[in-house]
Parts: sequence; C-alpha cells; structure tokens
Amino acid sequence: MLSSVERGEKAATIVVLGRIAEGLGVPLARLVAPASESTVVVRRAADQDVADEPGGWRRTVLSPVVPGVNFEWVRTELPPGCDAGVFPAYAPGSHEFVAVDAGTLRLTVGGEATDLGPGDSVYFAADVEHGYANPGTEPCRYAVAALIMRPRGPGAARPRRRPVG
Repeated sequence: MLSSVERGEKAATIVVLGRIAEGLGVPLARLVAPASESTVVVRRAADQDVADEPGGWRRTVLSPVVPGVNFEWVRTELPPGCDAGVFPAYAPGSHEFVAVDAGTLRLTVGGEATDLGPGDSVYFAADVEHGYANPGTEPCRYAVAALIMRPRGPGAARPRRRPVG
C-alpha cells in the first residue's frame, strides 16, 4: 500500500495514513504537511466562510484550508422544520463525523434515517448519499468533521431538496 501511495496510484484513507505514520514513528501531521511549511495554520473567526443557504439554514466552515488535505470542519444551524437537502456520495474512503449541539437532527444515510439529539454523535462512510434535516420545533446546531477523498467539483456541495416529514 505504501508503495502504491508513493507512486500516486492509490489515495490513502486517514486510517492508512495513521498506520503509515505509526510505522515511521512520526506524527500524522508530518505526513500531510510539507516540512518547509509551518504545521500551525490559523483561521480567524473573521476569515471563516459563512454561507446562508435557501431555506434559512447557515453553514460555517471552521477549518483552515491546508493544500492537499481534503478535510473540513463545518458548523451548521438549521431552523425548525428545515431540510438542508441530500448531499451526493463522495469517493470511497470518505468519512463524516457529526456531533449535535442543540435541537434534533435527522441524518439520512443511504436512505436510512436516524434522529439525533443534543450530545449525540455519529460516524458514517460518506460514499453514499446523505442528508440533514431538522424535524423539530427548536433550532438545530451541529458540527461535521469530514474527510473527503476527492475535491468537490462545481455544484457538488449543493444539496438536492426533499420534504421534511
């Protein structure tokens, strides 16, 4: 696998990168950041990307942009009854972790819905369609940590709408 990754024939998952780093006895960050660059990248609150989406929901990208690292940490706020839509499947090896801060989140992964409440968290392989909705009467706030194994193409981040119910 290491040889295939070095030759650019395969993209390593975060699990594989962790094993490679462990085998080499180095921190994972050293594998993904060029040695000549600082390993500390700061993104000030004023520089965070905020998108107010149709339907009244808001998405804030919290994570700094690091070239070559397809990781995003996003905070999302959904008003009561809001559906953020269905997001496309990403390439195999993509992962999402979701943690709910407030309200009720209905997460649909591959057609299967799960309701989550404050303090709940979930992981799923993001190589299937997935959607986020707030079926509740209170605002919902949650965070997504995503490792996407391919760059997002034009319009790929735009969800398709579906009714909340």
